Amino acid sequence: MRVERVGEGGQPDPVDWVEVPAGVLQRGTRADAIAEVARRYADTGVPEAWYLKEAPRALVRVPAFRISRTQVTVGQWALYAAATGRPVPEAPADHPVIGVAWDEAVAYCRWLGERLGGLEVRLPTEDEWERAARGDDDREFPWGAEYRPGLANLHDLGIGTTTPVGSFPEGASPFGVLDMAGNADEWTSTFYAPYPGAPDEVPLTEDWAFDRHVTRGGAFRHDRDLARCARRHGAYEEDLTAIGVGFRLAAPPA
Repeated sequence: MRVERVGEGGQPDPVDWVEVPAGVLQRGTRADAIAEVARRYADTGVPEAWYLKEAPRALVRVPAFRISRTQVTVGQWALYAAATGRPVPEAPADHPVIGVAWDEAVAYCRWLGERLGGLEVRLPTEDEWERAARGDDDREFPWGAEYRPGLANLHDLGIGTTTPVGSFPEGASPFGVLDMAGNADEWTSTFYAPYPGAPDEVPLTEDWAFDRHVTRGGAFRHDRDLARCARRHGAYEEDLTAIGVGFRLAAPPA
């Protein structure tokens, strides 16, 4: 579903919404599978403790919602920047905007919602994000159970920067949402906290994070472990451009 918003020069600039139906998310990872996950991605240098945050596996009912098919682009951000006096990154218009702080992403959603006649545009929750990426099963990646090089803009491709949104259509999620792995890491609206019933070793807070909102999906600079649907992480560096943090939109169902 497309909702038209007016761009510069009166030209419509569409938001391509994907309707995600209500359903049950198989969230996270079984606690007894964490050691095997860590072993499988040992070459990335990620300690087992970082994967423990995904445990335990739980069945979570997620109400219907909409999510944007792609990440917010530089061109879309430019309209907001022009209206509010904010800078525009020096990147092609069809690339995801990165270097956006969480509160700026929220401000963009509010601004866009006003332009859409009061639509409740917002960041997706962590559960909504994983539901949009994973669908109805327990797949490890948006496209399926196995990692396949070339389906997402990650470190292994060696590109070293963002690519136009939607450049990897074969890596789409079950609902047809694009770039849920790689290209730009994505803010959610959820503060980090352990899942209910998490192992005792999982920290209650992550005070070392620059921002404690959970990000999902990984960016062009990240290894394949961050492309996993269950992988939870945060913005641990202040330079959000260097680590490739962007965002996508969510809204109530049509």
